[in-house]
Amino acid sequence: MGSVLNNFSNDTICAIATAMSDAGIGIIRVSGKNALEICNKIYVSSKKEHNLFSHSPNTIVYGFICDESRVEDEQIIDEVMISYMKAPHSYTREDVIEINSHGGMIVMNQILNLLLDNGCRLAEPGEFTKRAFLNGRIDLTQAEAVMDIISAQNQFALENSKSQLQGKISDKIKGFRKDIIYQMAFIESAIDDPENYDLDGYSEKLKSIVSSLISDISKLIDSSDEGKIRKDGIKTVIVGKPNAGKSSLLNVLTGDERAIVTDIAGTTRDIIEETVRLGDIVLHVIDTAGIRNTDDIIEKIGVDKAKEKVKEADLVLYILDSTSEIDNEDKDIISLCNDKKTVVILNKDDLSDNIKITDDIIRVLFSDYEYDVLPIIKTSMINGNGIEQLKKAVSDLFLNGHIVPKHELYITSLRHKNLLVEAKNSLDKVLESIELGLSEDFYTVDLTGAYEALGEIIGEEIGDDLANEIFSKFCMGK
Repeated sequence: MGSVLNNFSNDTICAIATAMSDAGIGIIRVSGKNALEICNKIYVSSKKEHNLFSHSPNTIVYGFICDESRVEDEQIIDEVMISYMKAPHSYTREDVIEINSHGGMIVMNQILNLLLDNGCRLAEPGEFTKRAFLNGRIDLTQAEAVMDIISAQNQFALENSKSQLQGKISDKIKGFRKDIIYQMAFIESAIDDPENYDLDGYSEKLKSIVSSLISDISKLIDSSDEGKIRKDGIKTVIVGKPNAGKSSLLNVLTGDERAIVTDIAGTTRDIIEETVRLGDIVLHVIDTAGIRNTDDIIEKIGVDKAKEKVKEADLVLYILDSTSEIDNEDKDIISLCNDKKTVVILNKDDLSDNIKITDDIIRVLFSDYEYDVLPIIKTSMINGNGIEQLKKAVSDLFLNGHIVPKHELYITSLRHKNLLVEAKNSLDKVLESIELGLSEDFYTVDLTGAYEALGEIIGEEIGDDLANEIFSKFCMGK
């Protein structure tokens, strides 16, 4: 676990663990070797006794938090329930106390300040979970899953994070490492003691084992793109000329009058952002100003912003007024969509007698660009036609039409993916060494590289900088 353990603080820490807002209950969490002693100083029972030490662990105690330094003022800060978890049977594997107070911001801050005055240190973001990791209760993938559960935006993200917290990724990685370390140990033993260890035919055996590992690791890597989409959502930009129906589309997707809709071209001049759920897919939708050539300085700023957002997008929803003729402004927009996953939306399909843009015209316009799939959806924002087809088209583009996850376990962390790729590359080099007929000691170098990369995923090989970066993303009190 590197030098992280060497810098591990033995301070007793505290933080507010619930949201800083008015609520029925607020929780202040304390962890460390002096947690019970510090809390006992500020706790008074209904019999006016400082008697937390007399209560058994894993119980809840009624009483009051008091500031006895107040001489003339009321000493009671709040009526509370206190739970005590004794090490190592706690979240951090340290003594942990949770003070359940009323949820007002003032009262929680007063209790927090009282703890600080009596010897606690304010916890850093994620420090409780960091201590759980450093004390060996969870590994690094499980620690990361805690924050993923808190920030989950959909059911898939929640379920996948729960699986990760339960150790499913850890178990996979530990299984890979167990297989690799066994082969490393065998090679070292055979080199050191050739009389008792026979390497005849070993290269073919190792080739089979390494090929199997590469296959299993590749499956996890292959799950990562879809996993990240399902977890984090798709950065989506709605583009088109003024009055094509962009804002109407946003309103239909959100089910709300989020954007102003008028017959006046150029109504939308700034960026509007919304999160939309299509089944189990999350779209982070940006409605942009209509793209056209304009002398209006303010509108031009909006057009430039729209073009920048297209460059950053994972998905472009290009909406056209199908009753209008194609012009050079449309061709400019199509050039912006190049290399982007795009769904073309032919709006105002309800005006069937005036249709001027057809599927064939669109395919000719896009023919200069390489598109394996170019969905074209006919819609009417007035009656909602085509919205279900739009949802299916997005699913087909990103999930190959599989709304239900195909894999039991998805990799959703870019850190995990990169380390899996690193491990796979090392194992590929082992196969190259076997094919080249190199001696067995060459295999060990790349087996070690794979072993260490996998170890970094679960935190067996980790330095201070990486640990601090990961836990700094956590919220206070967790």
